[in-house]
Amino acid sequence: MPAVKLRDAAGAEHGSLDLDDAIFGIEPNEAVMHQVVTAQLAARRAGTQSTQTRAEVRGGGAKPWKQKGTGRARQGSIRAPQWRGGGVALGPKPRSYAQRTPKKMIRLALRSALSDRATENKVVVVDAWGWDAPSTRSAAEALTALGVDGRIAVVVSPDDAPAIKSFRNLPYVHLLLPGELNAYDVLVSDYVVFTRDTLPSADAAPEAAEPKVTKAAAAKPAARPAKKANPAAPEATRAVISDSEGDDDMASDLPNRPKNTGEVAKPVDPAERVKPAGEKTDPRFEAARIKAEKEAEVRAAREQAASAPAEEPDEAATDEAADGAEPAKPSGGFSFNQTVESDEDAT
Repeated sequence: MPAVKLRDAAGAEHGSLDLDDAIFGIEPNEAVMHQVVTAQLAARRAGTQSTQTRAEVRGGGAKPWKQKGTGRARQGSIRAPQWRGGGVALGPKPRSYAQRTPKKMIRLALRSALSDRATENKVVVVDAWGWDAPSTRSAAEALTALGVDGRIAVVVSPDDAPAIKSFRNLPYVHLLLPGELNAYDVLVSDYVVFTRDTLPSADAAPEAAEPKVTKAAAAKPAARPAKKANPAAPEATRAVISDSEGDDDMASDLPNRPKNTGEVAKPVDPAERVKPAGEKTDPRFEAARIKAEKEAEVRAAREQAASAPAEEPDEAATDEAADGAEPAKPSGGFSFNQTVESDEDAT
Protein backbone atom coordinates (compact mmCIF):
# COMPACT_ATOMS: atom_id res chain seq x y z
CA MET A 1 0.00 0.00 0.00
CA PRO A 2 1.58 3.35 -0.98
CA ALA A 3 2.18 5.88 1.78
CA VAL A 4 2.64 9.64 1.67
CA LYS A 5 3.85 12.20 4.21
CA LEU A 6 1.14 14.30 5.83
CA ARG A 7 2.05 18.00 5.98
CA ASP A 8 0.55 21.32 6.93
CA ALA A 9 0.39 24.62 5.01
CA ALA A 10 3.84 25.60 6.32
CA GLY A 11 5.45 22.41 4.98
CA ALA A 12 5.98 20.73 8.34
CA GLU A 13 5.48 16.96 8.48
CA HIS A 14 2.85 15.42 10.75
CA GLY A 15 3.38 11.72 10.22
CA SER A 16 2.47 9.58 7.24
CA LEU A 17 -0.77 8.59 5.60
CA ASP A 18 -1.58 5.38 3.77
CA LEU A 19 -3.19 5.85 0.37
CA ASP A 20 -5.94 3.58 -0.88
CA ASP A 21 -4.35 0.73 -2.79
CA ALA A 22 -7.41 0.43 -5.10
CA ILE A 23 -6.90 4.00 -6.34
CA PHE A 24 -3.23 4.84 -5.94
CA GLY A 25 -1.68 1.36 -6.15
CA ILE A 26 -2.86 -0.23 -9.40
CA GLU A 27 -0.83 -0.79 -12.54
CA PRO A 28 -1.56 2.09 -14.96
CA ASN A 29 -3.42 1.12 -18.10
CA GLU A 30 -1.94 3.32 -20.82
CA ALA A 31 -4.39 2.25 -23.52
CA VAL A 32 -7.42 3.20 -21.42
CA MET A 33 -5.84 6.50 -20.37
CA HIS A 34 -5.13 7.34 -24.02
CA GLN A 35 -8.68 6.57 -25.12
CA VAL A 36 -10.28 8.54 -22.27
CA VAL A 37 -8.00 11.57 -22.74
CA THR A 38 -8.63 11.55 -26.49
CA ALA A 39 -12.39 11.47 -25.92
CA GLN A 40 -12.14 14.27 -23.35
CA LEU A 41 -10.17 16.51 -25.70
CA ALA A 42 -12.53 15.72 -28.57
CA ALA A 43 -15.54 16.71 -26.46
CA ARG A 44 -13.98 20.15 -25.93
CA ARG A 45 -14.20 20.96 -29.62
CA ALA A 46 -17.07 23.28 -30.46
CA GLY A 47 -17.67 21.76 -33.89
CA THR A 48 -19.08 25.01 -35.28
CA GLN A 49 -16.89 25.18 -38.41
CA SER A 50 -18.89 25.53 -41.59
CA THR A 51 -18.25 26.18 -45.29
CA GLN A 52 -20.68 27.15 -48.01
CA THR A 53 -21.51 24.81 -50.84
CA ARG A 54 -22.26 25.98 -54.36
CA ALA A 55 -25.96 26.03 -53.44
CA GLU A 56 -25.32 28.38 -50.52
CA VAL A 57 -23.01 30.89 -52.23
CA ARG A 58 -24.83 33.94 -53.51
CA GLY A 59 -25.08 34.38 -57.29
CA GLY A 60 -24.34 31.99 -60.13
CA GLY A 61 -27.92 31.44 -61.16
CA ALA A 62 -27.35 32.18 -64.85
CA LYS A 63 -25.29 30.11 -67.24
CA PRO A 64 -22.10 32.14 -67.99
CA TRP A 65 -22.11 31.36 -71.73
CA LYS A 66 -23.84 29.05 -74.14
CA GLN A 67 -23.09 25.38 -74.18
CA LYS A 68 -21.50 25.11 -77.63
CA GLY A 69 -19.78 27.29 -80.18
CA THR A 70 -17.52 29.43 -77.96
CA GLY A 71 -14.48 27.20 -77.98
CA ARG A 72 -14.30 27.27 -74.22
CA ALA A 73 -15.17 24.58 -71.70
CA ARG A 74 -18.82 24.23 -70.88
CA GLN A 75 -19.86 25.88 -67.62
CA GLY A 76 -23.17 25.93 -65.82
CA SER A 77 -22.51 28.37 -62.99
CA ILE A 78 -19.81 30.78 -61.86
CA ARG A 79 -20.26 29.48 -58.30
CA ALA A 80 -19.03 25.99 -59.11
CA PRO A 81 -16.13 24.75 -56.91
CA GLN A 82 -13.51 25.31 -59.67
CA TRP A 83 -14.38 29.00 -59.92
CA ARG A 84 -12.81 31.70 -57.81
CA GLY A 85 -15.45 32.74 -55.29
CA GLY A 86 -17.40 29.55 -55.83
CA GLY A 87 -18.63 27.06 -53.27
CA VAL A 88 -16.48 24.56 -51.40
CA ALA A 89 -16.74 20.91 -52.34
CA LEU A 90 -16.81 18.44 -49.42
CA GLY A 91 -16.03 21.15 -46.88
CA PRO A 92 -16.56 20.87 -43.10
CA LYS A 93 -20.00 21.36 -41.62
CA PRO A 94 -21.16 21.74 -37.99
CA ARG A 95 -20.88 18.45 -36.14
CA SER A 96 -20.28 17.01 -32.69
CA TYR A 97 -16.93 15.41 -31.91
CA ALA A 98 -18.10 13.87 -28.62
CA GLN A 99 -17.30 10.20 -28.12
CA ARG A 100 -19.17 7.79 -25.94
CA THR A 101 -16.89 6.45 -23.21
CA PRO A 102 -18.03 3.79 -20.72
CA LYS A 103 -18.05 4.87 -17.08
CA LYS A 104 -15.84 1.96 -16.07
CA MET A 105 -13.15 3.12 -18.48
CA ILE A 106 -13.33 6.68 -17.12
CA ARG A 107 -12.87 5.44 -13.54
CA LEU A 108 -10.05 3.12 -14.57
CA ALA A 109 -8.26 5.93 -16.40
CA LEU A 110 -8.48 8.19 -13.33
CA ARG A 111 -7.16 5.47 -11.03
CA SER A 112 -4.35 4.75 -13.49
CA ALA A 113 -3.37 8.43 -13.64
CA LEU A 114 -3.37 8.79 -9.84
CA SER A 115 -1.37 5.59 -9.47
CA ASP A 116 1.18 6.89 -11.97
CA ARG A 117 1.58 10.15 -10.02
CA ALA A 118 1.82 8.29 -6.70
CA THR A 119 4.56 6.05 -8.10
CA GLU A 120 6.60 9.13 -9.02
CA ASN A 121 5.98 10.75 -5.58
CA LYS A 122 3.99 13.55 -7.18
CA VAL A 123 1.01 13.25 -4.81
CA VAL A 124 1.01 15.68 -1.85
CA VAL A 125 -1.46 15.55 1.03
CA VAL A 126 -2.04 18.55 3.33
CA ASP A 127 -3.84 18.23 6.64
CA ALA A 128 -5.72 21.54 6.21
CA TRP A 129 -4.96 24.95 4.75
CA GLY A 130 -6.21 26.75 7.82
CA TRP A 131 -6.73 30.22 6.34
CA ASP A 132 -9.39 32.45 7.75
CA ALA A 133 -9.16 35.08 4.98
CA PRO A 134 -8.17 34.77 1.31
CA SER A 135 -4.51 35.51 0.60
CA THR A 136 -2.78 34.79 -2.70
CA ARG A 137 0.61 35.41 -1.12
CA SER A 138 -0.07 32.80 1.54
CA ALA A 139 -1.10 30.32 -1.15
CA ALA A 140 2.09 30.88 -3.15
CA GLU A 141 4.24 30.56 -0.01
CA ALA A 142 2.47 27.36 0.98
CA LEU A 143 3.18 25.74 -2.40
CA THR A 144 6.83 26.78 -2.16
CA ALA A 145 7.06 25.31 1.35
CA LEU A 146 5.59 22.02 0.11
CA GLY A 147 8.33 21.84 -2.54
CA VAL A 148 6.01 21.66 -5.56
CA ASP A 149 6.64 23.57 -8.77
CA GLY A 150 5.54 23.56 -12.36
CA ARG A 151 1.92 22.99 -13.17
CA ILE A 152 -0.01 22.08 -10.01
CA ALA A 153 -3.51 20.62 -9.63
CA VAL A 154 -5.00 21.55 -6.25
CA VAL A 155 -8.12 19.66 -5.14
CA VAL A 156 -10.06 21.80 -2.66
CA SER A 157 -13.27 21.30 -0.75
CA PRO A 158 -16.26 23.35 -1.94
CA ASP A 159 -16.73 24.59 1.64
CA ASP A 160 -13.20 26.00 1.89
CA ALA A 161 -13.88 29.43 0.37
CA PRO A 162 -10.63 31.10 1.60
CA ALA A 163 -8.50 28.44 -0.09
CA ILE A 164 -10.45 28.70 -3.34
CA LYS A 165 -10.07 32.48 -3.46
CA SER A 166 -6.39 32.22 -2.55
CA PHE A 167 -5.37 29.74 -5.27
CA ARG A 168 -7.55 31.00 -8.12
CA ASN A 169 -5.24 33.97 -8.92
CA LEU A 170 -2.14 31.82 -9.43
CA PRO A 171 -1.72 31.09 -13.17
CA TYR A 172 0.17 27.80 -12.66
CA VAL A 173 -2.49 26.36 -10.32
CA HIS A 174 -5.51 24.48 -11.62
CA LEU A 175 -8.30 24.31 -9.04
CA LEU A 176 -10.49 21.21 -8.95
CA LEU A 177 -13.35 20.07 -6.79
CA PRO A 178 -13.46 16.40 -5.72
CA GLY A 179 -16.24 15.70 -8.21
CA GLU A 180 -14.29 17.35 -11.07
CA LEU A 181 -11.17 15.19 -10.77
CA ASN A 182 -10.36 13.59 -14.14
CA ALA A 183 -7.55 11.73 -15.84
CA TYR A 184 -6.53 14.54 -18.21
CA ASP A 185 -6.00 17.18 -15.49
CA VAL A 186 -3.99 14.70 -13.43
CA LEU A 187 -1.75 13.71 -16.34
CA VAL A 188 -1.02 17.28 -17.49
CA SER A 189 -0.10 18.39 -13.96
CA ASP A 190 3.32 17.89 -12.45
CA TYR A 191 1.93 17.62 -8.90
CA VAL A 192 -1.48 16.83 -7.44
CA VAL A 193 -2.18 18.38 -4.03
CA PHE A 194 -4.97 17.00 -1.83
CA THR A 195 -6.24 17.76 1.64
CA ARG A 196 -7.25 15.09 4.10
CA ASP A 197 -10.93 15.76 3.32
CA THR A 198 -10.57 15.65 -0.49
CA LEU A 199 -8.32 12.58 -0.67
CA PRO A 200 -10.20 9.94 -2.71
CA SER A 201 -10.74 6.47 -1.26
CA ALA A 202 -12.76 3.44 -2.22
CA ASP A 203 -16.09 3.06 -0.45
CA ALA A 204 -16.28 0.26 2.11
CA ALA A 205 -18.31 -2.73 1.01
CA PRO A 206 -21.68 -3.06 2.82
CA GLU A 207 -22.09 -5.85 5.32
CA ALA A 208 -25.16 -7.37 3.69
CA ALA A 209 -25.71 -6.40 0.10
CA GLU A 210 -29.30 -6.41 -1.04
CA PRO A 211 -30.13 -8.80 -3.89
CA LYS A 212 -30.25 -7.15 -7.26
CA VAL A 213 -33.63 -7.02 -8.92
CA THR A 214 -33.50 -7.30 -12.69
CA LYS A 215 -35.89 -5.50 -15.01
CA ALA A 216 -37.53 -8.77 -16.02
CA ALA A 217 -38.17 -9.74 -12.41
CA ALA A 218 -39.50 -6.28 -11.61
CA ALA A 219 -41.88 -6.37 -14.59
CA LYS A 220 -43.14 -9.87 -13.71
CA PRO A 221 -46.24 -9.73 -11.49
CA ALA A 222 -46.09 -11.36 -8.10
CA ALA A 223 -47.52 -14.84 -7.74
CA ARG A 224 -51.11 -14.93 -6.58
CA PRO A 225 -51.77 -16.58 -3.21
CA ALA A 226 -53.44 -19.95 -3.22
CA LYS A 227 -57.19 -19.91 -2.99
CA LYS A 228 -58.70 -21.01 0.31
CA ALA A 229 -61.63 -23.35 0.35
CA ASN A 230 -64.88 -21.68 1.22
CA PRO A 231 -66.62 -23.62 4.03
CA ALA A 232 -70.03 -22.58 2.67
CA ALA A 233 -69.28 -24.04 -0.76
CA PRO A 234 -70.45 -27.55 -1.69
CA GLU A 235 -68.11 -30.46 -1.09
CA ALA A 236 -67.65 -31.06 -4.82
CA THR A 237 -66.63 -27.45 -5.36
CA ARG A 238 -64.20 -27.54 -2.44
CA ALA A 239 -62.67 -30.73 -3.80
CA VAL A 240 -62.06 -29.12 -7.19
CA ILE A 241 -60.49 -25.98 -5.65
CA SER A 242 -58.25 -27.93 -3.29
CA ASP A 243 -57.00 -30.22 -6.04
CA SER A 244 -53.61 -28.78 -7.06
CA GLU A 245 -52.83 -31.18 -9.88
CA GLY A 246 -55.96 -30.69 -11.94
CA ASP A 247 -57.20 -32.66 -14.89
CA ASP A 248 -55.80 -32.74 -18.40
CA ASP A 249 -58.95 -31.04 -19.55
CA MET A 250 -59.08 -27.47 -18.30
CA ALA A 251 -62.87 -27.52 -18.26
CA SER A 252 -62.91 -30.21 -15.57
CA ASP A 253 -61.17 -27.85 -13.12
CA LEU A 254 -64.04 -25.39 -13.33
CA PRO A 255 -67.24 -26.66 -11.69
CA ASN A 256 -69.47 -24.11 -13.39
CA ARG A 257 -68.07 -24.66 -16.86
CA PRO A 258 -69.42 -27.51 -19.02
CA LYS A 259 -66.91 -29.98 -20.32
CA ASN A 260 -66.21 -29.80 -24.05
CA THR A 261 -67.67 -32.90 -25.70
CA GLY A 262 -66.75 -31.98 -29.26
CA GLU A 263 -70.34 -31.39 -30.41
CA VAL A 264 -70.95 -28.80 -33.09
CA ALA A 265 -72.93 -25.85 -31.81
CA LYS A 266 -76.28 -25.32 -33.49
CA PRO A 267 -76.94 -22.00 -35.16
CA VAL A 268 -79.12 -19.66 -33.14
CA ASP A 269 -82.37 -18.53 -34.72
CA PRO A 270 -82.42 -14.74 -35.04
CA ALA A 271 -85.99 -14.71 -33.74
CA GLU A 272 -84.88 -16.45 -30.52
CA ARG A 273 -82.08 -14.07 -29.76
CA VAL A 274 -82.29 -12.28 -26.46
CA LYS A 275 -83.27 -8.70 -26.88
CA PRO A 276 -81.20 -6.08 -25.13
CA ALA A 277 -82.43 -4.82 -21.81
CA GLY A 278 -84.41 -1.59 -21.87
CA GLU A 279 -87.69 -0.21 -23.07
CA LYS A 280 -86.53 0.50 -26.61
CA THR A 281 -86.11 -2.45 -28.95
CA ASP A 282 -83.02 -2.63 -31.07
CA PRO A 283 -84.09 -2.24 -34.76
CA ARG A 284 -81.54 -4.86 -35.79
CA PHE A 285 -83.23 -7.54 -33.70
CA GLU A 286 -86.69 -6.44 -34.88
CA ALA A 287 -85.65 -6.64 -38.56
CA ALA A 288 -84.15 -10.07 -37.97
CA ARG A 289 -87.35 -11.26 -36.33
CA ILE A 290 -89.54 -10.03 -39.22
CA LYS A 291 -87.21 -11.61 -41.77
CA ALA A 292 -87.28 -14.92 -39.93
CA GLU A 293 -91.10 -14.89 -39.83
CA LYS A 294 -91.34 -14.24 -43.59
CA GLU A 295 -88.89 -17.00 -44.34
CA ALA A 296 -90.92 -19.39 -42.19
CA GLU A 297 -94.13 -18.48 -44.05
CA VAL A 298 -92.50 -19.01 -47.45
CA ARG A 299 -91.05 -22.32 -46.32
CA ALA A 300 -94.46 -23.50 -45.04
CA ALA A 301 -96.17 -22.52 -48.30
CA ARG A 302 -93.63 -24.47 -50.35
CA GLU A 303 -94.04 -27.56 -48.17
CA GLN A 304 -97.85 -27.36 -48.47
CA ALA A 305 -97.66 -27.02 -52.27
CA ALA A 306 -95.31 -29.95 -52.53
CA SER A 307 -97.56 -32.20 -50.39
CA ALA A 308 -100.88 -31.36 -52.27
CA PRO A 309 -101.98 -33.85 -55.15
CA ALA A 310 -101.60 -32.65 -58.73
CA GLU A 311 -104.95 -31.59 -60.38
CA GLU A 312 -106.01 -33.32 -63.66
CA PRO A 313 -106.62 -30.99 -66.64
CA ASP A 314 -110.25 -30.53 -67.85
CA GLU A 315 -110.85 -32.34 -71.24
CA ALA A 316 -113.67 -30.00 -72.38
CA ALA A 317 -111.59 -26.95 -71.79
CA THR A 318 -108.74 -28.57 -73.62
CA ASP A 319 -110.90 -29.38 -76.71
CA GLU A 320 -112.38 -25.91 -76.88
CA ALA A 321 -108.95 -24.42 -76.70
CA ALA A 322 -107.81 -26.72 -79.50
CA ASP A 323 -110.78 -25.91 -81.85
CA GLY A 324 -111.16 -22.20 -81.48
CA ALA A 325 -107.82 -21.07 -80.29
CA GLU A 326 -106.11 -18.49 -82.36
CA PRO A 327 -102.44 -18.84 -83.07
CA ALA A 328 -100.31 -16.86 -80.74
CA LYS A 329 -99.11 -13.60 -82.07
CA PRO A 330 -95.48 -12.78 -81.86
CA SER A 331 -94.49 -9.97 -79.58
CA GLY A 332 -94.36 -6.61 -81.22
CA GLY A 333 -97.99 -6.41 -82.39
CA PHE A 334 -97.45 -7.79 -85.94
CA SER A 335 -98.57 -11.12 -87.40
CA PHE A 336 -98.16 -12.64 -90.85
CA ASN A 337 -101.81 -13.83 -90.76
CA GLN A 338 -103.06 -10.26 -90.74
CA THR A 339 -104.67 -9.09 -94.03
CA VAL A 340 -104.22 -5.67 -95.42
CA GLU A 341 -107.45 -4.08 -96.70
CA SER A 342 -107.25 -2.28 -100.03
CA ASP A 343 -109.15 0.87 -100.99
CA GLU A 344 -111.59 -1.09 -103.20
CA ASP A 345 -112.49 -3.42 -100.37
CA ALA A 346 -113.06 -0.50 -98.14
CA THR A 347 -115.57 1.04 -100.60
